[in-house]
Amino acid sequence: MLSSFLTVSQQVLILFILIAAGFVSRKINLIGESAVKGMTNLVLYFATPCVIITSFNDCKFNREMLIGLLLMAGIVVVIHIVSIAVATLCFGNRDTAKKAVFKVATVFSNCGFMSLPLQKAILGSDGVFYGAIYVAIFNIMVWTYGLVTMSGNKKDLSLKKLITNPGIVGVVIAVVIWVLNIHLPTVIYSPINYLGALNTPVPMIIIGCQLASANLKRAFTDRYSYLSMGLRLIIIPLVTLGVLVVLGVRGSMLVATVIATSAPSAATTTMFATKYNRDTSLSVSLVSASTLISMISMPVIVALAQMFA
Repeated sequence: MLSSFLTVSQQVLILFILIAAGFVSRKINLIGESAVKGMTNLVLYFATPCVIITSFNDCKFNREMLIGLLLMAGIVVVIHIVSIAVATLCFGNRDTAKKAVFKVATVFSNCGFMSLPLQKAILGSDGVFYGAIYVAIFNIMVWTYGLVTMSGNKKDLSLKKLITNPGIVGVVIAVVIWVLNIHLPTVIYSPINYLGALNTPVPMIIIGCQLASANLKRAFTDRYSYLSMGLRLIIIPLVTLGVLVVLGVRGSMLVATVIATSAPSAATTTMFATKYNRDTSLSVSLVSASTLISMISMPVIVALAQMFA
């Protein structure tokens, strides 16, 4: 386990060095707030879909991989449903503004910004293949359950926003190319590959910028914050690992799933909290504090998953 722990720790440390670059850049005003928003859009609309497309393109379509895709999708749906049930049970008695933030921060991990780079570093194209499926289901759940939870109104559900979400669009394009065995010409594949390469450094810099303006103290003075982060970073990933091992899931699928579930709270928590006038300060502190703690928790849990893989 020590060898696995050191390998994962090294990859996480690399990501956190990039986060530190973003932190310092924001603190000295080298990167402004508008630049952070612009980089976020760049990652959401170009980098993430492109890294998904290149990863599917690198995996040969066969019956085994198709079964893996369907199995992974089913696993991720169950993980989110169970997480929603647990969050509802744990935070149902809080006031509305805080309750919504705690629920969303607990249920949804930063599976795009934080997990995909780590999955690629540790598992290669197979890791991003399974990670992309996780991101697709995440987007469906966050733009349905997450949106309604934060807004408090089912009328805010939008089919157009759901089907035009860049994460889902990227997966659909990738699956079509993969299933039909389409070979992209170099003039198209190379730009996609270059844009996909941005999916590691740019998201980390964005997270660093967000940490620079976060009030971390608040996350460590509310016992419900500890509960939320404990569920997000430890309980959910460990239970997921245990259940998958018992069910016989092994290899890249097991490790990729655990990486995604052990990631800190999703940045979407803050985005929705801001949009729907929930407790924005709490959301920023939860996302930021869980990101810092994940530097310790993720290597341990992912290394444990590699032992069973």
